[in-house]
Amino acid sequence: MIDELLQYNREFVASKGYERFATSKYPDKRIAIVTCMDTRLVELLPAALGLRNGDVKMIKNAGGTITNPFDSTMRSLLVAVYELGVDEIMVIGHTGCGVQGMDAEEMLQLMRGRGVDEEHISLMRHCGIDLNGWLHGFTDTADAVAETVDLIRNHPLMADDVRVAGYIMDSVTGALSKI
Repeated sequence: MIDELLQYNREFVASKGYERFATSKYPDKRIAIVTCMDTRLVELLPAALGLRNGDVKMIKNAGGTITNPFDSTMRSLLVAVYELGVDEIMVIGHTGCGVQGMDAEEMLQLMRGRGVDEEHISLMRHCGIDLNGWLHGFTDTADAVAETVDLIRNHPLMADDVRVAGYIMDSVTGALSKI
């Protein structure tokens, strides 16, 4: 599949398909969105919000949440605010999220089944990594979004004048509900 994507890319560049996506690194709407990497949201979320290329900074991860105040999502938000002019942040969870109810022990079993050696898992634990906490999902999407909004708002490095709000998107219709 990667080879097919690379072939498409060569054709895309050769035909100058990129020209219609030209924009700057600064988000036109001065908004950053933290959301889930779920495939259902790839086109639905921008379409449901009327977004075009260049409008927002979109930060995606599993679950659309921040699990640690010093993770890459929080770092990206700080860059967006201080370097790229963002003054509003939307945290958008969604219905039917795969991270909801995710079980760490089950994930570790899947890793073992794909060939991850028990020694590597033990090494992570001996290095102080709480794998069960790190790989655990959430039980309630609204609570997870609310916790992420709270973490962003109260982060010691976040500017007080940045508006932060949380929402849940219906994965089928694109309808947003405020948290």
